[in-house]
Amino acid sequence: MNFDFTDDQHEIKRTARELLAKRSPFERVREAAESATYDDAAWQELTGLGWPGIAIAEANGGQGLGTVELVILLEELGYSCAASPFLSNALAGLLIEQAGSDDQRERWLGAIAGGTATGTVGMAVDGVAQLVPDADAAAVIVLVADGAATLVERGAAEVEVVETIDPTRRFARVGATGGEPLAGDVAAGLARCETALAAEMIGVAQRAMEMSVEYAKDRKQFGTPIGAYQAVSHRCAQMLLETEGARSATYFAAWAADADPAQLPLGAAMAKAAAADAARNVTASAIQVHGGIGFTWEADLHWLYKRAQVDAALLTGSREQRRRITRASAAAGAAIA
Repeated sequence: MNFDFTDDQHEIKRTARELLAKRSPFERVREAAESATYDDAAWQELTGLGWPGIAIAEANGGQGLGTVELVILLEELGYSCAASPFLSNALAGLLIEQAGSDDQRERWLGAIAGGTATGTVGMAVDGVAQLVPDADAAAVIVLVADGAATLVERGAAEVEVVETIDPTRRFARVGATGGEPLAGDVAAGLARCETALAAEMIGVAQRAMEMSVEYAKDRKQFGTPIGAYQAVSHRCAQMLLETEGARSATYFAAWAADADPAQLPLGAAMAKAAAADAARNVTASAIQVHGGIGFTWEADLHWLYKRAQVDAALLTGSREQRRRITRASAAAGAAIA
């Protein structure tokens, strides 16, 4: 059995890595963070390639590929720490396609796929979502609460911009009453969203790990590369272990979304929990490996660390994901017995 990407998927990954290396080096990330703006030219290039609609069906205006292809892109966007509305827009597309009515799909998915009208998703309690990415500029906001979802147009919502530790992405507090309910399978849409978010965190962890390994090879202490010392080499090995484990869980969830939806709820829970832990732990360890320079504003590691912390807090938290894993495991054990 071949677990590798197809030739087309390899090409998507290669193209994304090369393009984002040019469009989103850390210098651009820093500029975006300091100006609190996105690179519109880069966004137009991404939309020109059809990336926002890669997992949206052709009938709804997208490219009609799958969750695996979307995850490939989001891993690369996380790797570059791109300052872009891509993630929030992709989450809205996933939820509307899975849970929206035919009219809602027709109205919004073509614009989301084409990047002409962006969307976003927030988790609400008592009608208020405290942390919604890119809600200030979104045309449509999907609010999820207690297993149900409501579609709200930007003009009908109260949107208050909030600051987080991650200045590379804009966030807002959103409150709304009314709106259009999404009557379809909200859980399936949310599971795909959690898988997509996990993919971005995997990219963040991968970049932090690579930067740490390179630094450990180059930085010398007493004439010896610091990577030769067990305290550093063991930390780097743990970073690899956590990143690869979370990547395996994330790609399993993406595969399940496309090929075996019955396994998606458990797969998405494992992916989000593992990726959140990996992103937070690996970026924190990366700062430690870099020593004194890792704590400075001039170093680039803090962009990855901050992205990891806020990503981990989006959608459903790790504690609830672990509850889901426990319940699913218990149910599976009872079925075998």
